[in-house]
Amino acid sequence: MSSTPEDSFESLAKARRLVLALLSQDRQPTPEEVQNAVTVIFGMLAGQGEVVDRDQLAKEIEAITAVFQEGSSGLESDRGHEPWLPEAKNDREWDFWERYRRYLEDVRSLPPVVVRRLDQSTDEVLSQLEDPRRIGSWRRTGLVIGQVQSGKTGQYIGLAAKAVDAGYQFVVVLAGIHNDLRSQTQLRVDEGLLGFDTQHQQRSNQNGKSRLMGAGRMPGAKRLDIASPTNSSEKGDFGRQAANAVNFPLGRFPVVLVVKKHWKILEYLRTWVTEVQGAEDETGRKVVRDIPLFVIDDEADNASINTKRDPDADPTKTNAAIRDLMQSFEKSAYVGYTATPYANIYIDPDVDHAALGADLFPDSFIRTLPSPSNYLGPERVFGLQVDNDDEDDVPPLPLVRPVDDAESWVPSKHKSAFVPSDDLPQSLREAIASFVLSCAARRARGQTKVHNSMLVHVTRFTAVQGIVRDQVADHLGLLVDSLRDRYGQAPERMAELQALWERDFVPTTDHFPADEAEPLTWEEVAPQVMPALRKIVVKTVNGASRDALDYYEHRRTGLSVIAIGGQKLSRGLTLEGLTVSYYLRTSNTYDTLLQMGRWFGFRPGYEDLCRLYTTSDLQAKYVEVTAATDELRREVEEMAALNLTPRNFGLKVRASSLGLAITATNKMRQGTKVMLSYSGEGPETVIFNLAQKTVDQNLKALEDFVQRLDGVAAAESKVPGGNVAWKSVPSEVIADFLSSYETDRMAQRVRPRFIAKYIDQCVAVGELPEWTVHLVGKSAAQDPQNVAGHTIGPVTRAAINPGFRTEGRYTIRRVLSPPDEYLDLEPAQVKAALDATQMAAAMKKKEKVPQTPSGEHLRWQRRPDQALLLIYLIERPAASPDGEAEPPLVGFKVSFPRSEHQSDTEYVVNTIWQQEGLDTFDDEEGGE
Repeated sequence: MSSTPEDSFESLAKARRLVLALLSQDRQPTPEEVQNAVTVIFGMLAGQGEVVDRDQLAKEIEAITAVFQEGSSGLESDRGHEPWLPEAKNDREWDFWERYRRYLEDVRSLPPVVVRRLDQSTDEVLSQLEDPRRIGSWRRTGLVIGQVQSGKTGQYIGLAAKAVDAGYQFVVVLAGIHNDLRSQTQLRVDEGLLGFDTQHQQRSNQNGKSRLMGAGRMPGAKRLDIASPTNSSEKGDFGRQAANAVNFPLGRFPVVLVVKKHWKILEYLRTWVTEVQGAEDETGRKVVRDIPLFVIDDEADNASINTKRDPDADPTKTNAAIRDLMQSFEKSAYVGYTATPYANIYIDPDVDHAALGADLFPDSFIRTLPSPSNYLGPERVFGLQVDNDDEDDVPPLPLVRPVDDAESWVPSKHKSAFVPSDDLPQSLREAIASFVLSCAARRARGQTKVHNSMLVHVTRFTAVQGIVRDQVADHLGLLVDSLRDRYGQAPERMAELQALWERDFVPTTDHFPADEAEPLTWEEVAPQVMPALRKIVVKTVNGASRDALDYYEHRRTGLSVIAIGGQKLSRGLTLEGLTVSYYLRTSNTYDTLLQMGRWFGFRPGYEDLCRLYTTSDLQAKYVEVTAATDELRREVEEMAALNLTPRNFGLKVRASSLGLAITATNKMRQGTKVMLSYSGEGPETVIFNLAQKTVDQNLKALEDFVQRLDGVAAAESKVPGGNVAWKSVPSEVIADFLSSYETDRMAQRVRPRFIAKYIDQCVAVGELPEWTVHLVGKSAAQDPQNVAGHTIGPVTRAAINPGFRTEGRYTIRRVLSPPDEYLDLEPAQVKAALDATQMAAAMKKKEKVPQTPSGEHLRWQRRPDQALLLIYLIERPAASPDGEAEPPLVGFKVSFPRSEHQSDTEYVVNTIWQQEGLDTFDDEEGGE
């Protein structure tokens, strides 16, 4: 029988690997299959004298195999791209990928479904890059959107493994702007891709110096030839010393560099590689022709963005250095990874600098990576309200604790010389106690040789961080002393910890399913408090600090650390085993807030022990940024479903109601604010796509709509060919028609699916319950049309673009005849609207007195239950005097009443969206 928690933990880990190896790898196993595999391995180990807790083993396997992850989706452009991956699957060895896959499954114990999804998503990204064997000049740029701390590094290491298998021989990973993040990333690359420790060797086949690690150290792992001039030490970046030490040729096997994202390093790298491998082109510039370059840009929205006001002018240095490196290779591919893509989508896609070429707009593809179901992300921490009826809201987990007593200790606004008061706030004392209890509880669960981290992020100033570190260390020391009973305080301190455990931890754990969070009694936790407390060290993590979070050095015993930090902890750096966060540092931008959220990530077996101590103001900001980010992801997914490319559909990000900015102002110079609420507005179609498929689709949508109208309301018509009206039409019938209508991509404000979504939002708060629909007809029309049994005369609307046939779109000034907008209103409402219109004209000193009410004032008069939809069949001119008339176009106008609940929602949109005319919508009547 295993005698210590450590022995038990190792035996269980071994048993877990063996059971997972028995189970099916291409689908999720059934509960029966899990139990059978557990029985087999339990019996086998027992026969070898190793006994594990069978129930615990079964519980862990059930948790791992229950993890679900959706596939990725994205926008793709095939412009200049030649499909290649299916053929390459058969004509190349995929040794690096197979070794990495085994490493993830056998060593890292990733759930099988997560590894399968990683295989799929890396294939999807790789297929959008160019075949490295393709001759000639080519360039591909793409963006992958993950979530904070959700496994993006593991994904791009998998992509890099497949890229080198495919033939990309020069891989550059841009790993943040700080040495420790670069070092941490290099270590991950060493373990997953290289298979050897770069601090001791440069190339995998160096004889006599074998320092294998990670994927290279697995039993039976292939020795694969690969090199890295950079290493995982703090000073292991690329420079003159690293370049001089290179003693291997380029182009014969893969070379991987992990470099800091700094223009000087990138310029030196470019100079070195072009000197070693470049040949002069016709302009005299040295270009590398025979080696394909693959750049992976981690945290691609940080430092890579050109923040100059004029995108065509000389860009900022780091942006220029990345583009210059790309230009120096005849064949190049670039993939940016970020959880906060706001700055990237505002890059101007049409920039073409004389020397540096195009900017880093993701012209080739944008993909989103859904997180596995065991990811502890913003939606689960802060909750998410979903507008879609098909999905449930995500309730927040009970992990956030309020902080309202820290302002007198460290005010939200302070200077670098500020000295915090000596008295730690009670909330921080409780947070430290919670960290001690979470470490003890993990030990009680057998998680002894693991990392435990606590984050204290209250200031950006390193001097203040140093004082906070001393205060936290002093408090921790007093806690240890009191529990050692030096002053007779041990019983009192243990009673306080027990009270916190029973008041906070017990009910929180009860909120989680028993197979995800093992309930513990105080009697099980108490003996582990002192061993857990003795392991904790306090460190500062900033540019001036010599402290380092040596997780790798403590990988066999586990490091328990309270990390006091600021900026360094808010970009990419991972705090291993993070359980408790004490976070007061506010920000006014979406991306910075999300990046500061180091508490997001994977917490297997201890989610219930995690805590976030923060202010109510910050919690409200996180709720808002979570909703905005979710909406952006859904936007990409919707565009992907329509088979759109990054260039032909602009992206939008909802602006904040709490005064938050999307990202730093200089990163979004190409972003413009627009309003996307339809309260009191009258969107109408004025641009029509003339593609036959679109014309036919909209006529069919109208036919189906009219049939449904006849099924829910009685049609009213006065003259043949004239208007047909339906009253008391349910909202869902309207929304369904709008969702099936196809508009031209260059259409102005009219986006039918947004309008349909707005209708659903109004219905949810009791507005727009029923509609009036008018199918507007012209009784004197020459060519009446039959629409689901109703005779309708098409209206005429002259094109304002004479070349509409060659352009493929028909543009008119207005579809509405203004009196149509008050066909359903009562005379008193029309009179009130006319009075208001004339009063407004008088205030503006207009000479001409209006004789008809304006649409804006008509909509002011509408009650919340008085929405109007006007449908028009628009006659198209024949192609020739003797030719047959072409099928009519379908247009519509919606007249929305003012909403009492739906305030304007402001969005910031990129250049592409602006080109589509969304920010120039003008609702003045008469088409002025």
